[in-house]
Amino acid sequence: MTTSPGAGRLHLFDLDGTLIRGSAAAVEISRQLGVSEEIAALERRFLLDGMAPDEFAVQAHALWSALTLEQVVAAFEGAPWLAGIREVWADIHAQGGRCAVISLSPDFFVERLLDWGADATHGSRWPAVPFTAPIHRPGILNAAAKVSIARRLCAEYGLGLEDCVAYGDSMSDAELFAAVPVTVAVNADHHLAGLARHTYAGGDLREAYDLIRKGEA
Repeated sequence: MTTSPGAGRLHLFDLDGTLIRGSAAAVEISRQLGVSEEIAALERRFLLDGMAPDEFAVQAHALWSALTLEQVVAAFEGAPWLAGIREVWADIHAQGGRCAVISLSPDFFVERLLDWGADATHGSRWPAVPFTAPIHRPGILNAAAKVSIARRLCAEYGLGLEDCVAYGDSMSDAELFAAVPVTVAVNADHHLAGLARHTYAGGDLREAYDLIRKGEA
């Protein structure tokens, strides 16, 4: 992979619709449980009717009451991931940078990306699988939380928001896109129109990453 500028940057990745193309953790988990239609209805209420993330989580938790760890693994492994994720993160590390995933999806799904090379993952806090506890609503992330987490990560790594690159696809990324200087809309919807410095449509994260190399060189 061609060397990119910006050593020491913190690259922040959304999960649903970004690293997972055309799908989401909730969709993949629900497919394993045979409740795809039910989660699709919840997704519509979230995207179109303004359902709050914590209410979405409470209702998804009820749908997934029988979820097993084996089903989580199958959902993760079967998701339509972009190609080249591990390679991009390895190159970021080679350039002296860091990479983190910040997602509204359950932490028990998001944290699996640590094994792929992410330096940090932050998802909504869910009870452990199999569930024996309810959703704790304050632990469910929203769009504003992405900015707060980015600030905490910057403080941990000795960086500022001006040192960040953000990758996202939808309205949950808009606040973060407004807060950092370099942004890549990945297979994005209209909510990021005019907010992203770079726009990518396709199935390979290496190609989206190369937009930064070319644009910032």
